Amino acid sequence: MKDGFIRVAAASPAVRVADCPHNTAELIRIARAAADDGVRLLVFPELALTACTCGDLFFSASLLSTAETGLADYLAATASLPLLSVVGLPVVQGDRLFSCAAVCTGGILLGVVPKSVLRGGFLQESRHFCPAPDGRQTVTLCGQQAPFGTDLLFCCTAMPALRVAVELGHDLWAPIPPSCRHALAGATVIASPAATSAVVGEDDRRRSFVTAQSARLFCGYLCAGAGRGESSTDPVFSGHCLIAENGHLLAERPPFAHEDYIATELDIAMLVSERMRAEYWASAEADYLHIPFDLPTEQTCLTRPIAPYPFVPADADTRAARCAQILTVQAEGLGQRITRAFARTCVIGISGGLDSCLALLATVRAMDLLDRPRAGIIAVTMPCFGTTERTKSNAERLCAALGVTLRTVDITAAVNQHFRDIGHDPHQYDVVYENSQARERTQVIMDIANAEGGLVIGTGDLSELALGWATYNGDHMSSYAVNADLPKTLIRHIVAFCADAAERAEQIDLASCLRDILSTPVSPELLPPADGEIAQKTEDLVGPYALHDFYLYHLLRFGTAPRKMLRLARTAFAGIYEDAALLHWLAVFHRRFFSQQFKRSCLPDGPTVGCVGLSPRGGWQMPSDASAAVWAAEIAALKAEQA
Repeated sequence: MKDGFIRVAAASPAVRVADCPHNTAELIRIARAAADDGVRLLVFPELALTACTCGDLFFSASLLSTAETGLADYLAATASLPLLSVVGLPVVQGDRLFSCAAVCTGGILLGVVPKSVLRGGFLQESRHFCPAPDGRQTVTLCGQQAPFGTDLLFCCTAMPALRVAVELGHDLWAPIPPSCRHALAGATVIASPAATSAVVGEDDRRRSFVTAQSARLFCGYLCAGAGRGESSTDPVFSGHCLIAENGHLLAERPPFAHEDYIATELDIAMLVSERMRAEYWASAEADYLHIPFDLPTEQTCLTRPIAPYPFVPADADTRAARCAQILTVQAEGLGQRITRAFARTCVIGISGGLDSCLALLATVRAMDLLDRPRAGIIAVTMPCFGTTERTKSNAERLCAALGVTLRTVDITAAVNQHFRDIGHDPHQYDVVYENSQARERTQVIMDIANAEGGLVIGTGDLSELALGWATYNGDHMSSYAVNADLPKTLIRHIVAFCADAAERAEQIDLASCLRDILSTPVSPELLPPADGEIAQKTEDLVGPYALHDFYLYHLLRFGTAPRKMLRLARTAFAGIYEDAALLHWLAVFHRRFFSQQFKRSCLPDGPTVGCVGLSPRGGWQMPSDASAAVWAAEIAALKAEQA
């Protein structure tokens, strides 16, 4: 439960219709196995103690009595387990019969939640049960008194953010499901005991509903469906179970599978962070009864997948669609800026590297959208001390393949003159040596843009902005920064997508050039080459972009603390990076991120592409002199622990 994680499970036991002792034994067996597996919240299906297909047997005093006895036996057998259970059974309250979920832990019946929305169809629920009454009552069950109602919120004392509410089965299908009210009252996890028959198309619909509801409510959603052993007189039950979190399906027990339960971990802290950031989220002043329960504070073992590249969709088709959409957003945004600025052309510094390559591809698309000739784009290559033949050649090949105008302005003499003007030793390879080149290049393309009535297209990306890996008033500045919202890990895939498209269109020269650019080490090329090869490799200096993009995503998206960030990275990059490397680059990331905010505070406009960005106009707001002391102290503690 540390770092906001809790292991949860949705179960579908093999039942016997109306055989409560057998069903109770199955529930107890599964509960013990789940607890041994680290599960701390376990949800069983609707009417799991009796089976949901008992029909008019639900009116039998014998069935109702043995169901209550079964719950008592379950309470006794699980009293020593560190587990919050949600168990379905029929309950008589005030001479009326309800389909209910009993919530219990440590042998204590915490509360009973009746079902609100009753179905017709095969089960004819309204024939046997009554919908949940208004208001809150008290029920006596298994020799214990407990609150009875739909407005119950079960709150964990060890993890205050863990607040569980229950909605049963088809309650989710209502126009305004009870879970909406539960979440606004504070519930971060919705437990849903269900019993839905396996008609064609129902599985897809259920999956859609559960996933969408978890997204709308920023919650974890556990749906446990009735399955094996239910009567097949007419309906058949598949035991479909789902666990979703914030719009993502984390675990699924496929229909008619034979596993007892599915389990994964919910990130409760992340869900709370999402709600804090959502401007439209407003907790309701609901009169809910908050029922405390306790669970042990422990380190939850992570088994859920942690994406090592959170900006990049893992599925190939989704990734291709995302790349196409991003290129369209870039082109449409730039096209609008060209039109409104009455620009005659676009000027872009082209280096033969990854970022300027994508910026040029987006600019070409924008000009195509505006029905303007590509030759109107002025690409400028500006070789100097660190330029290699490979990158210069790729810049020239790329411009030729795309049909844009290429100009070459060798800035070596200008930079050497600048060194003489300011009295700098040209053999001293320091920050002055490097930044003078970057600022000279920006001056050149700015002046060409002035002469041609054009816009300077920025090439810097999100990863560089996060680390401050840009020369202030050098490559840091432009008229419109088309890549500013894109991390390096994603840019690589977008360029690869363009290479694939070029191959399909039989544009062999373009495809070949893009492939070579992709295989070229990322470098600003500000230091002289070593034997003709790139001497200054960015990832050797500031660290792997895979790690920095991972840390950036979790910091900006969820406000994740360094300790939790390191834990997530260990899972995401298991077998790829050692702990020492993860922690080293974590420290580098936080140090650079805080110290370089002044560069981000004055960024030029650029198209917003994703939900994580650093634009000072809405993507990220932070004072340039903010202290990193709190984060540094946590990282220092991690280093001490590792030592």
